Amino acid sequence: MSDVTTRGAPAGPEPGPRPGRDPARSGSGAGTWRWRLLLVWAGVVGWGTWAAVRLAGGDALPGIGAAATPPLAVTPFVAALSPVPVLLALLLRRWWAAVAASVVALALAAAVAPRAFVDEGPAARGPAVRVLAANLYFGEADAGELVELVRRTRPDVLSVQELTAEAAVRYERAGLGRLLPHRVLDTRWGAAGSGLYSRHPLRRLPPPGETRFATPRAEFTVQGNRRVEVTSVHPVPPISSAAHRSWKADMALLPSAARAGEGAADGTPVRILAGDFNATLDHAHLRRLLGRGYADAADRAGAGLTPTWGGAGTDPPLTIDHVLVDRRCAVKGFAVHDVRGSDHRAVFAEVRLP
Repeated sequence: MSDVTTRGAPAGPEPGPRPGRDPARSGSGAGTWRWRLLLVWAGVVGWGTWAAVRLAGGDALPGIGAAATPPLAVTPFVAALSPVPVLLALLLRRWWAAVAASVVALALAAAVAPRAFVDEGPAARGPAVRVLAANLYFGEADAGELVELVRRTRPDVLSVQELTAEAAVRYERAGLGRLLPHRVLDTRWGAAGSGLYSRHPLRRLPPPGETRFATPRAEFTVQGNRRVEVTSVHPVPPISSAAHRSWKADMALLPSAARAGEGAADGTPVRILAGDFNATLDHAHLRRLLGRGYADAADRAGAGLTPTWGGAGTDPPLTIDHVLVDRRCAVKGFAVHDVRGSDHRAVFAEVRLP
């Protein structure tokens, strides 16, 4: 009788999850939860490592410099994607991971975002100087288009890289010499030649040192008897350990800008470096060069993220061509121009001397 009574009694409530316990972490959901947690922290660590290498100047660090240099060039794209681990952490409610990922994203933004904001620099009142720089792609850049670009932009000085002897003759025949009659050229085979063309008489200066590629320097005088020294820059691309050593050595040889207080009353020339640096503002060696008295014209103009090379095929668009000016100069204009036949875009800057 008692057995019958027990079996007929109403059943109690089904046991539920214990208070404070996450059902996703138990049973079949445990594996999924662990993989999600791993994915979130992998994103934080990955972007965080990139930010740490960038902020530490990875291309200048012993042991990893050569390997870190090419990847660092794409830091703006990594920075643009840095909100991804933040959003993932928030979606999965991993709050500490979200905080860490946010710190990383802010660090990358602080390194990259200022290039998109205008800062003309000091209120310089000297004469204006217009500078054009163009990598000619082994001398294959279209002669007519280059001459037309010079006609439109009216530069005081044109700095060219990858200038061969044959190309120099072709550009002369196309009319470049009529627009810019003064020149200091060091033509060489392949990518090694460079040159300077000017509307003002040029005084040839000795090169800065034993660089792998030609690095011609010259000086000219503008209104008010102001002296301007310009260098055509083209260090080798740092795509191997040996090339990386040459690249950083060539960058170190470039002349520093005038020290504070020089360049006006004492007649010290204002210095300009223009060309294909094979470096972006995410490379410590270029930032060190800027620290020697220069400013990047594109950065001052808020165009520091405008690509000058790549974008075709699998090549990422990079900003590796620059006009660096004495930091006491004001940048009044900047533009980037396509040149048919070249894999680079020409960069133009108008600066006002101190």
